[in-house]
Amino acid sequence: MRSHRLRVVGAILTVGALVLTACGDDDDDGEDSAPTGVDDTTSGSGSGTGGTGDTVDLTQGSDVTIEVVTHGQASDPFWSVFKKGVDDAAEELGVTANYSAPDTFDMVAMAQLIDAAVAKEPDGLVVSVPDYPALQDSLAAAADAGIPIITVNSGSDNYEEIGAITHIGQDETVAGRGAGARMAEEGATNVICINQEVGNAGLDARCNGAKEAIEEAGGSLEVVQVDLNDAAGAQSTIESTLQADTEINGVLALGPTGAGPALAALNNLGQTGEVQLATFDINAEVIDAIAAGDMSFAVDQQQYLQGYLPISFLKLNSTNLNTVGGGQPILTGPGFVTADNAEQIKELAEAGTR
Repeated sequence: MRSHRLRVVGAILTVGALVLTACGDDDDDGEDSAPTGVDDTTSGSGSGTGGTGDTVDLTQGSDVTIEVVTHGQASDPFWSVFKKGVDDAAEELGVTANYSAPDTFDMVAMAQLIDAAVAKEPDGLVVSVPDYPALQDSLAAAADAGIPIITVNSGSDNYEEIGAITHIGQDETVAGRGAGARMAEEGATNVICINQEVGNAGLDARCNGAKEAIEEAGGSLEVVQVDLNDAAGAQSTIESTLQADTEINGVLALGPTGAGPALAALNNLGQTGEVQLATFDINAEVIDAIAAGDMSFAVDQQQYLQGYLPISFLKLNSTNLNTVGGGQPILTGPGFVTADNAEQIKELAEAGTR
């Protein structure tokens, strides 16, 4: 129990710091079909021993169910860390959290999953919003049903219109500008941005932000589209792009699913270390590449927090009517993983929390 309470206190302290910071992937018809995707449930025990004195056991007597619907599958390296945050918070706080995602980046299927979640009448809804117009009706139904909503990861431009309590994630345009400025500072002038999900508003904002910063520094950036589910095809596309324009001296990936093929393409062409490579988000391959000097940096949005915090917030909203954010988003990034901290981050990534 002592460890549990320490984790809760740690989460509350983290929330405080983040609030302060905020202030300064086909379903052709889909109409009558059941929602498709993965659905994983994590249930906390809710059976801790009672507290004494002024100590409160947040899991005691809890009967809270929270639905989590994202556009990213839990098998994806990025979203597996997010889901661990969901699972850890649910276990520690004694709530039931149901995680669902479409099998691919499919907004029709995702809208159906949101509708199914709303039909369960949960105590809260955690949802990513990569394409607001496509999800608008389903989100409006959730709000009309009186379900407290927190948007995560993508949705920073729309959470207020949705009626969400807050948004937890990073401002993708700001993060893109930060990545572009850093690449420019390190000498990149002709950059390609590898987008594995064109149409995902958050990823588009990353490329656009990077383009702004690089153009301000006198350089240029072009978007190269690849298929999230075809690593070999992505590598081939990147290789052919680099071969067609020998002036390219920078590659910005928008996630590990783009960074891996990009790194393989540079290795195959013998350009590793000659063409600057950077990425958003991290996994073991990215961290190893940074430590080895094959990649300049990674932008880290700390997705574990994006999974953990909304479960905590919605539990407290259900049991104690707490709200957070003060109308502002709660920012979890951007941070940067570089050669200076890659080894430390690697240990945490191996534990599944970074």
